[in-house]
Amino acid sequence: MLVKWMRCTVIDRRGFERGQRKWAGLPGEPGFRGQAGGWSRERPGVAHIFSFWESRAFYDSFMARSHDRLAAAQAGTYKNIQVGLFDYRFDVTTGFEPRFTDADVVRVAHCKVREGRVEHFSLMQEKVWNPAMAGSPGMLRGVFGEAPGNEFLVLSMWQSAAEHGKYRAERVERLSLRAQTDADVAGLSGAVVQLDPSWTV
Repeated sequence: MLVKWMRCTVIDRRGFERGQRKWAGLPGEPGFRGQAGGWSRERPGVAHIFSFWESRAFYDSFMARSHDRLAAAQAGTYKNIQVGLFDYRFDVTTGFEPRFTDADVVRVAHCKVREGRVEHFSLMQEKVWNPAMAGSPGMLRGVFGEAPGNEFLVLSMWQSAAEHGKYRAERVERLSLRAQTDADVAGLSGAVVQLDPSWTV
């Protein structure tokens, strides 16, 4: 599976939201698995969109054929778009599927891992972070993906922002020490995204 993460600064909110609804045509595309998104809780005006494809080949085919027609509706409504493509590595908890109807927020963490630390970082994700998230009330499911250049994406879905906030306050610092995150990670950015149900495809 291929995971696509887009974020952009929106300059015409109403136009952007109107254009976002045009993506409802995606389910007819071969290899398309799902799409959702919403607004950053920390940075108003920054939109995040996540889409899922069965493979890179299906995604490339869509980009070559239908993408520009669907994207035209949002032209001029945003700036500073950043796009990342990540190959699925494993589930966070089990049975990941790109279903968003039961989730209120998505936490996305983008990690740039130091040379020589990739294996350790992946192992810690599997042995330390995943079990902790899986055991946290309100955490639904998630996915761990990798891109060339030692870049990783950890995407987790939560029933509510309050549940995620509790997990972050109570456990993240302790888990970070146990997983030696500072030794592995050269750069970390991310967001808590308030999902907009009208963007879910």
